[in-house]
Amino acid sequence: MKRIQYHQYGGPEVMRLEEFEPARPGPGEVLVRVRAAAANPMDWGIRSGAMKMVTGRKFPRALGYDFAGVVEAVGEGVTRLAVGDEVLGGTSIKASGAFAEMVLAAEKGVVKKPANLSFEEAAAIPTVGLTALQAVVKKGKVQPGQSVFINGCLGGVGRAGAQIALAHGASVGGSCRDTATQTARDLGLDPIVAFGFDPTTLSGRFDLVLDTADTLPADAAKKMLKPGGRIVGIHPTPATIAKSALPGPYNVLIARPVTADIEEVARAAGRGTLRIPIARTVPLTEAINALTELERDGTPKGGKLIITTA
Repeated sequence: MKRIQYHQYGGPEVMRLEEFEPARPGPGEVLVRVRAAAANPMDWGIRSGAMKMVTGRKFPRALGYDFAGVVEAVGEGVTRLAVGDEVLGGTSIKASGAFAEMVLAAEKGVVKKPANLSFEEAAAIPTVGLTALQAVVKKGKVQPGQSVFINGCLGGVGRAGAQIALAHGASVGGSCRDTATQTARDLGLDPIVAFGFDPTTLSGRFDLVLDTADTLPADAAKKMLKPGGRIVGIHPTPATIAKSALPGPYNVLIARPVTADIEEVARAAGRGTLRIPIARTVPLTEAINALTELERDGTPKGGKLIITTA
């Protein structure tokens, strides 16, 4: 079996496609034959050592979190999933290993794939969908008829958040690149502003401001809120966690692998109310070059990089 792994924290040059021996699933775990996996910015942040307090110093470490595939084996106590099930899900930050022919994951982070989704479409969903759902519905408590503003509305979490908020009966506006306003409009967003916008033009208009890019100053976000409104950030750093603990409208989300939430995201994708575009698909043998290009140049733009094994 092959997977992308690294033997020390560092830049893209540390990635290697190497042979490995998949472990048998332990209690509460499933072994999945990967058909597709999706890249997220956190992949290279973790590989660089940004979360070494969680991921530790044991090497080699594998890369990748979001995947879709077919259950190969199940561990003791696994009841929701069986060998042969088509699934989507994610690994824990410490475990990782989705950029591989086989991945081991906790059952709680894996759900059955809707039959009408391809493996590539399914792999694009877990991290961005789960984060968006928990930010908009759990932390943001969005209700029908409310107004939501998403800073970075066409990133993975931003796009998912917009679709989830719209599906819950909210109106949604957002910020994006000047060149992408039509794409945002096609999603149903209004108003749409460019990055660096003047928040006073949107004073008092929103029940929820979701900052997916971590670039919106707190004072600017507060100006945009209606009385009793909320601000949700999705980048848990010591500074944002401390700010979240203070009285006021700001909350930072630390996304958790809640099975019911992943199932809800999967159902939304199956219904067509949640769609994450795919910008590029590459086989595992070409993935290191594609991941390096994505990290270095931000390309491809407009959707996910998907890695396939079939």
